[in-house]
Amino acid sequence: MSDSEDHHFDAQADSGASKTYPQQAGAIRKGGHIVIKNRPCKVVEVSTSKTGKHGHAKCHFVAIDIFNSKKLEDIVPSSHNCDIPHVDRKDYQLIDIAEDGYLSLLTESGDTKDDLKLPSDDALVAQIKSGFEEGKDLILSVMCAMGEEQICAVKEVGGGK
Repeated sequence: MSDSEDHHFDAQADSGASKTYPQQAGAIRKGGHIVIKNRPCKVVEVSTSKTGKHGHAKCHFVAIDIFNSKKLEDIVPSSHNCDIPHVDRKDYQLIDIAEDGYLSLLTESGDTKDDLKLPSDDALVAQIKSGFEEGKDLILSVMCAMGEEQICAVKEVGGGK
């Protein structure tokens, strides 16, 4: 390869790191995370059956999708690997709410993040809007997993008069 060749790289938003990692089904516990039907979920119930005549104990997972709260179930042999999502939670300060429902958020580095919409949870939306209209400093917790982001909590920063 010579230095005169043009190199073209497709611009991608993510770092190329995997969105999931493998873990043995028998090691997944209640309160942990799992991928079921390509959705990141929080495990609410795990039951394990005894080994049958084919030699595998089975794990039955009941889990709730962390973004849309739908209940999903899966049965996996306990010795097999399951995908576990990398779940990350970040806090941002609310700067503005646009008319189209998009939020303007301040990151820790001082940049703005403008690609998040108001969440689908009506109680959370009401809490965000009322706090913003009253001029309170609000910190929004954003849950990130498998390329999706959603606001999951709101907290008020002290100093409100």
